Amino acid sequence: MSSEKQLRKVRERRQTRVRSKIFGTVQRPRLSVYRSARYIYVQAIADDVGRTLAEASALSRELKDTISGLKKVDVAAEVGKLIGRRLLEQNVSEAVFDRGKYLYHGRVKAVAEGARDAGLKI
Repeated sequence: MSSEKQLRKVRERRQTRVRSKIFGTVQRPRLSVYRSARYIYVQAIADDVGRTLAEASALSRELKDTISGLKKVDVAAEVGKLIGRRLLEQNVSEAVFDRGKYLYHGRVKAVAEGARDAGLKI
């Protein structure tokens, strides 16, 4: 089995394992992270009503000026701060972090720490 196929299978198993333990509500939404090679995206999802409460990404207009010239980890931290601010504006102070198929380090960890810095309790 090629290393790409093996990595895909490992990530799929990890995602299934992580998602089986996490559930988001309106009071405590699930922060779902997607990481591509270039950008990072975060959604706050209320699974009980099936709705996305807030979103943020490296492509957000609010971050355009602040992230130019930053490293990807620093951009991820800014995205975490943005999602934290957007949730606090909606009177949501807690969230469940869903790292998905990714390990909790690097950019994924920076998103969580950025949300915590914004005042969100994870």
